[in-house]
Amino acid sequence: MVSVKDIDRGQHVLIAGPTASGKSALALKIAGEQGGVIVNADAIQVYDNWRVLTARPSAEDETLARHALYGHLPFDADYSVGHWLREVQALIEGPDRLIITGGTGLYFSALTEGLADIPPTPPEVRDAANAIVADRGFQALMDEIDAETLSRIDTQNPMRVQRAWEVMRATGRPLSQWQDDTPPPLLPLADTTPILFDAPKEWLNDRIAGRFAQMLDMGALDEARANLGRWDPALLSMKAIGAPELIAHLQGEITLAEAQDRATIATRQFAKRQRTWFRARMKSWHRIDPSK
Repeated sequence: MVSVKDIDRGQHVLIAGPTASGKSALALKIAGEQGGVIVNADAIQVYDNWRVLTARPSAEDETLARHALYGHLPFDADYSVGHWLREVQALIEGPDRLIITGGTGLYFSALTEGLADIPPTPPEVRDAANAIVADRGFQALMDEIDAETLSRIDTQNPMRVQRAWEVMRATGRPLSQWQDDTPPPLLPLADTTPILFDAPKEWLNDRIAGRFAQMLDMGALDEARANLGRWDPALLSMKAIGAPELIAHLQGEITLAEAQDRATIATRQFAKRQRTWFRARMKSWHRIDPSK
């Protein structure tokens, strides 16, 4: 594990890594020993309707250090990496040292490499994309995206695929062209202490299985029940890993054991995509093995 005493107190800290790898614990340790505000860099933890299922910091953890951008949005709010960057910019311009932690790699790359100023997606374009997905699946969107853009995005991530299609449809320009016109980054990597949790597969898979069982004990099923009446799989907040499976159980489609098995598998698949993305895109980050 990283020795906190070796971390430069004068720099913002970035902590990235796959789900269940222990990022939040390190962030709390740094904040406790050196001070700083822990800032969320997870696309789903911004919503207020899932705390347990998204492994948001507990109420107890939030008393130990100041936290920002966690659970501050209603379940149906629109949110993107652009929204997140604007909120982080306000924090960077403030007096506090930031400890930015999460598993959404795109947030970190946008923060340290810059983000193209792409116009918001019109509702009718979003509706058209959703209709295509419902009728023919995400492959139909991929078939219309240019090869250069496909080479740059995570094609296993449905949200990234749909975003690329929406940008092309709404602006008439491929996402790759917008990326090539990217302005300077808000926070250059050289001005930070960037830490990447490079977790071994088997170690992480064991933690994922244990953590989902713990989430059930902590009330994840009650959270799902609270979201049942407003369930809409098209909403970003409903993309929480494990949510579709628990909702399916509550709707009488599968048993709780089946829901747990499916959610665990989905989480492991998600973690695999995260590890692949991080290793490809974060080669200059300080890597640590959290299993040691």
